[in-house]
Amino acid sequence: MKLAIIGGGGVRAPLFVQSALKRAARLKLTEIALMDTDAAQLGLIGALCTELARRDGSGVQITTTTSADAAFTGVSHVVTTVRPGGAEGRVTDEKIAHKHGVLGQETTGACGFAMALRSIPTILDYARRLREISPDAWLFNFTNPAGLVSQALSDAGITRCVGICDSANGAQNAVAHRLGLDPQAVEADLFGLNHLSFTREARVDGVDRLAEALADDAFLAGTNLRVFEPRVVRRQGMWINEYLYYYYYIDKALGGHGNGPTRGEEVLELNRQLLAELGRIDAARHPERALEAYFDYEHRRSGSYMAHATQIEAAEEDTPAAADDGEGYAGVALSLMEALEGNGRIRTGLNVVNRGAIADLEDDDVVEVSCVVDADGIRPVPVGMMPDAQSYLIQSVKQYERLAAKAILTRDRLLAIDALVAHPLVLSYSLAEALVDDFIAAYPRYTEGWA
Repeated sequence: MKLAIIGGGGVRAPLFVQSALKRAARLKLTEIALMDTDAAQLGLIGALCTELARRDGSGVQITTTTSADAAFTGVSHVVTTVRPGGAEGRVTDEKIAHKHGVLGQETTGACGFAMALRSIPTILDYARRLREISPDAWLFNFTNPAGLVSQALSDAGITRCVGICDSANGAQNAVAHRLGLDPQAVEADLFGLNHLSFTREARVDGVDRLAEALADDAFLAGTNLRVFEPRVVRRQGMWINEYLYYYYYIDKALGGHGNGPTRGEEVLELNRQLLAELGRIDAARHPERALEAYFDYEHRRSGSYMAHATQIEAAEEDTPAAADDGEGYAGVALSLMEALEGNGRIRTGLNVVNRGAIADLEDDDVVEVSCVVDADGIRPVPVGMMPDAQSYLIQSVKQYERLAAKAILTRDRLLAIDALVAHPLVLSYSLAEALVDDFIAAYPRYTEGWA
């Protein structure tokens, strides 16, 4: 089987390759094609991945290419993990948001729209080309904002596509870790949208084990729920996605503006340091030293994840949260591939077309829900009606996503303004107009033809 990673020169690619190599036998994996438009960076990252494959000894071939057509030829599964506009684009988005006094988080609110402005046309081009070259291949999209990108792809007629985010399985993984179980022994009931989801139960042998976990302070402090005060979590009575911090603590999130570098600036600097070090080492000639530098970088980057959103001291530690399954988004994608290839049946949280799973959202909405996956495909688990306490926010953000997807697909400035007005973190025509105009002006490469 051939697997292609679009954005294979990205700094997270070696982690994905490392996880894929562990599952090579089960996947019958023969080739991992790394595709990227940045040939120089692809060379550096490709050298790391080649060394990982050599050490693994599985015989999987690592290939690199700047041609999507070459990557798509003969492929069974494609992962898209690109950042149109680069890390510099993230910094630009943050500065525009801060200029207008709104949240500068890259997947939520105004900056989420700005990233979608670049991501949707890019991923759609890849998806259409994949459909022409390898129509039976599955596309797994990690490019943010994953839910909104998936909505646009679905609206454009792309069907063999699913949006993936490791935070969707936070409750399942955390409860499994607490009980010393395999995550698949835990049956989680997930509903909502990407970065805006809730888990109301996590059952083991038919018995909910989430409620008792939420009552345990040590459990909360050891998971991504540490970004919330315990009373907030318990008031919800559910596992809440960590990105809800930006809604429930918007005053604190905005209060961080101007206090040191933004998250985008931090990541940009970390990436520059890594690439400079890999170039100095000459990764192709000294892959052992290059890998050592890479994993040191990854430890520093992961350790600073959402550090500004911390409520308690435990979250300051540079250790992964207990909710992490050890493989992050790679683990979600690879388990999905295994199930689709006929190697078992799994239950996992995905971004898929609703088709009635959440009764009070539209059938063609892309939602984040628990799904059952096997060789017969991907089937969302019915949720019924959402509880009122969670539904109001999900409904508001979904209306934004519907409008934003349509606006970007049709390049409609006025509809884009309507979309941001609908978003609960903007809610202002004057702000929405200024933001949309600044984002359009900042990215002429992606916004030609907007009117």
